[in-house]
Amino acid sequence: MLSSYRSSLLACIVTLLSLCPSSLTMADSISSSTAPYRLRFFHTHTGERLDIVYRLGNTYDPNALMTMSHYLRDHRTGDTRDYDPRLFDLLHDLTIALGRPTAEIDVVCGYRTPWSNEYLRTHGHGVARHSLHMQAMAIDIRVPGVPTSELRDTVLALHRGGVGYYASSGFVHVDVGRVRRW
Repeated sequence: MLSSYRSSLLACIVTLLSLCPSSLTMADSISSSTAPYRLRFFHTHTGERLDIVYRLGNTYDPNALMTMSHYLRDHRTGDTRDYDPRLFDLLHDLTIALGRPTAEIDVVCGYRTPWSNEYLRTHGHGVARHSLHMQAMAIDIRVPGVPTSELRDTVLALHRGGVGYYASSGFVHVDVGRVRRW
């Protein structure tokens, strides 16, 4: 009941913000623009954890962005690519919208090289040929303690990119490409 109430409330807030002339931009976020932007991760394949402040106000920390891109490397090859910072802002805002700003996000999949993407695609994993994982613009996640359906609904309400729902695998795909869902 509370989860449904929170989702409805979030949807109303997002709708109201979209009607305002000063609605959210990439440099703005749901949280205070003077607060540190922190993310906490656990990588399900490497077992690594990361707790990092990547932005203060409207200024990204280049070293933190580099650290995060390395952390989200292709775990099969070790290759990295610079991540689109809008994805980190989306994840940050997602944790706030969930009412769990200190939540640790489980990373199921970050960056994928073209080789890894093709390997997964040809071995029946339902991977898109032109996946935004290869552009470092996507991530597959779960948040412990949050039902996958609630995670999906909350990120959909943010209306900031693609959202894929993989209920049987227990994760949600989030990207900063065009707004779409599957």
